[in-house]
Amino acid sequence: MTARVLMVQGTSSSAGKSLIVAGLCRLYARRGFRVAPFKSQNMALNSYATPDGREIGRAQALQAEAAGVPPHVDMNPILLKPTGEAGSQVVLLGRPLGVYKPANYYALKEKLWPLAAAALDRLRADADLVFAEGAGSPAEINLRPHDIANMEVALYAGASVLLVGDIERGGVFASLLGTMELLAERERELVAGFVVNKFRGDEELLRPGLALIGARTGRPVLGVLPYLHDLHLDEEDSVGLSGRGKAPAPGDLAVAVIRLPRISNYTDFLPLETENGVALCYVDRPQELDGAHAVILPGSKETLADLAWLRRRGLDRALRDFAARGKPLLGICGGFQMLGRTIREGGQTVAGLGLLPVRTRFASEKRTVQVRGVTAEGVWGIPGGLSVRGYEIHRGFSEVCGGRPCFLLGGQGTGLAPEGCAAEEGYVAGTYLHGCFDSDTYRTQWIAAVRRLAGLPARPSEQPGFAARRQRDLDRIADLLAERIGVERLDGILGL
Repeated sequence: MTARVLMVQGTSSSAGKSLIVAGLCRLYARRGFRVAPFKSQNMALNSYATPDGREIGRAQALQAEAAGVPPHVDMNPILLKPTGEAGSQVVLLGRPLGVYKPANYYALKEKLWPLAAAALDRLRADADLVFAEGAGSPAEINLRPHDIANMEVALYAGASVLLVGDIERGGVFASLLGTMELLAERERELVAGFVVNKFRGDEELLRPGLALIGARTGRPVLGVLPYLHDLHLDEEDSVGLSGRGKAPAPGDLAVAVIRLPRISNYTDFLPLETENGVALCYVDRPQELDGAHAVILPGSKETLADLAWLRRRGLDRALRDFAARGKPLLGICGGFQMLGRTIREGGQTVAGLGLLPVRTRFASEKRTVQVRGVTAEGVWGIPGGLSVRGYEIHRGFSEVCGGRPCFLLGGQGTGLAPEGCAAEEGYVAGTYLHGCFDSDTYRTQWIAAVRRLAGLPARPSEQPGFAARRQRDLDRIADLLAERIGVERLDGILGL
């Protein structure tokens, strides 16, 4: 039997669609249904390597985790990774297709939509329920003729739609009514009801607005969801960085992450950000490094452009000074490349920061793989032999000309090989390993090592493991949907 589809759309970006879909996946997976998430087109710099070496949006990987199934490229057949003024890199079925400007991409969509629809068909053939996520708003007049992420999916699948409004940013009633007004009649017919998300305060104050919405649209407000604090779950893109971070309390370890303009996979740092006794913040000015005990230079979608930005901001000198003072500096993926001696792309060779004996060249092929292994001996006093796992997504390949490896890593069916580079003197290191801080033992030992180097007393972690925290939070969202919308109501919309 072909799976039923329920779609979650929003009146804007960051309305909470991704986490609501994750919650629905968890809610119905717990009840024994075979569940799969789907997003036909996702624009994000936070991506994930699937077990078979393909690339999808990080949000769909989280939703697959909530559903209890391995992430698969059919869950996100089209991934757009912005590259600045040049446009976006189009990743089709997990493989890079090319870089396209908007006008060229719109012409391409006629060919892409059948591939996205076929991916949805394959998911529906193997599942009982598919929970689909829209992108942005379905009512963007200028984008609607080319929109294959919202109502085109719902119409194709015959899916009912939950329309989500974000009350935190204000104007939720106008956004819900305005969206309905701008939809075509056949699209409005698919909307089963509304969800008001991220509410803080007394829900009674909303009653007049909720009643008006119902009266004006003929659709119910299915539920009001409160703002959830302390979630240990991935944000979809760098919009989620706004307001992130906290000031260190006495005795906290202060970790500064450079907020690159084209930062990618900053989900790497969520395990540190949510760790007790760690104050992690995102910075973009040299003076903000002064109070940091450690600095991380993160991944970048455009390494050379972000390296030039570092130099314009004076952050290149600030990072060299930081390292010269014997403080720990870690680069991940693009950040690793920037710490090296040179970066070569095409016929251009650009000097790196010169803090690691590494030379990088960019190639047309991309390495996308899940890896696991152990820590190498002698890096910052972190014990060797600690288990780590994560993934690599990069187009650059680095030649290490000295130093010592950070890890010994291997993919499926391959042996362990040295990976990354740590300087022989000082505390500068770099790696291509995304997700290394998800590994509880490594994260705990990394924090302990940096605390020692900073002269801070040891502070044992008393928190549950990061994976356990994620599972707890997925259950929190599922429980909230069951409480605020109701399982019977959702079953009715699904036709169960």
